[in-house]
Amino acid sequence: MMLGVFHFANPGRDVVKADHIDVMTDESQAYLVALTDRISKFNPTVVLLEFNPERDAEMQKRFRQYVDGTYELPSNEVYQLGFRIAAVSEANTIHGFDESDVQWQAKPLFEYMQSHDAETNATFSALIEEVTLDEQEAHSRLSLQELLVRANDPDRDALNRSLYILTNPVGDGDNFVGADATASWWHRNFRMYALVQRYGQPGERVLVIGGQGHTAILHQLLADDREREAVDVRRYLN
Repeated sequence: MMLGVFHFANPGRDVVKADHIDVMTDESQAYLVALTDRISKFNPTVVLLEFNPERDAEMQKRFRQYVDGTYELPSNEVYQLGFRIAAVSEANTIHGFDESDVQWQAKPLFEYMQSHDAETNATFSALIEEVTLDEQEAHSRLSLQELLVRANDPDRDALNRSLYILTNPVGDGDNFVGADATASWWHRNFRMYALVQRYGQPGERVLVIGGQGHTAILHQLLADDREREAVDVRRYLN
């Protein structure tokens, strides 16, 4: 089961930047407690969270402190959802599945578009502005529940992937800078999915929580994976 989220702590590293809802309000906290209870019915045996596996020891220590009642959860979804769900499920621990060695190689793409492909650059910029305004408007009026339903909508996943497809042909026949940038983002997500596959073994029930920019691709990889069965998280969100 994959749960796509916006980043609760809003680090501002995504191309689409918007002020996010405050997940620490009483209303949002009540929903997170209720959501934890519902997802615990899935009873995951493995909880994968978006942090680098190299931090496993550090994060395991924080998780044990949380279970012991000596660690107050920050606003990040790793803690607000991951720690809470793992603590009340069969998993009783957490693991990282992020990939930091491979990143989206966007800078060469943006520089090339500005100097060689003004039309695609304008189209891409306009679409980013449109998506940013839409995201900002959603966070100004929707509840946390509605935002999470939105983040796991297949149409939103398709929109996310379309941004990369739009720039994919940039530099075709020259340096293929667009295709290389797209490949670098898929490369990162393929590595992340390899960790999902490592933990997703027979008899395991795996909960994956990640930014919607990742789950837009991971949902598709899981759907094509004949060795694993996808469980739709949307039934638990409402």
